[in-house]
Amino acid sequence: MRILLSNDDGYFAPGINALAEALATLGEVTVVAPERDRSGASNSLTLDRPLTVRRAHNGFYFVNGTPTDCVHLAVTGLLEELPDIIVSGINHGANMGDDTIYSGTVAAATEGFLLGIPSLAISLVAKGNDSFATAAQVARDLVERFRSWPLDHALLLNVNVPDVPHDQLLGVEVTRLGKRHKAEPVVKTSSPRGDVVYWVGAAGSAQDAGEGTDFHAVNRKVVSVTPLQMDLTRFSQMQVVQDWLGTP
Repeated sequence: MRILLSNDDGYFAPGINALAEALATLGEVTVVAPERDRSGASNSLTLDRPLTVRRAHNGFYFVNGTPTDCVHLAVTGLLEELPDIIVSGINHGANMGDDTIYSGTVAAATEGFLLGIPSLAISLVAKGNDSFATAAQVARDLVERFRSWPLDHALLLNVNVPDVPHDQLLGVEVTRLGKRHKAEPVVKTSSPRGDVVYWVGAAGSAQDAGEGTDFHAVNRKVVSVTPLQMDLTRFSQMQVVQDWLGTP
């Protein structure tokens, strides 16, 4: 089994190291990740300059680009054979609800899905315990399940793991995305040269965290698994827009 790993925290991040170690005995693992932290990069591709790929002492490849760049390069040119599955993570922090729109972790998995390869995004809902081993075991379980029961079509799964020891997890649930409140206000401050600068505020708290959501599952120490899709068409408004435009 050929497994491609990527992330948005950088090739040196503890999450991707834990993931590579956990999956090493399941097949041929290749890591292609950004050279630095690219959190929040979403699905951006680098089109204004060439990209370089280098190899670290541990065998990981790192790219001076985005998470999407990493997976795109790996699948369309760097690897001699296509991976059977792509796993992105382990992200240090949740990717639930609206987070998925901005997340580089989810974006790396999304690129694999768009290229026709089953892909998983794995995030640790960090609460100060840094239980990467728990998230790594969850990822391994999912990859093993895929190996034993492969699907006949590509899938894209967003997985969020509570930050607790593995033996404290209370199960796994298939969930829908919840919704956050708007983000916290930007933080206005001054640079050492006296220029006014702004830091983007933190993500807001959960607005829709009801039963069935990813927030609800994780709050109960349950692993959240959300199938994602990439068709952004709002079908319920197609007729409304047709009437507004006066088109048949």
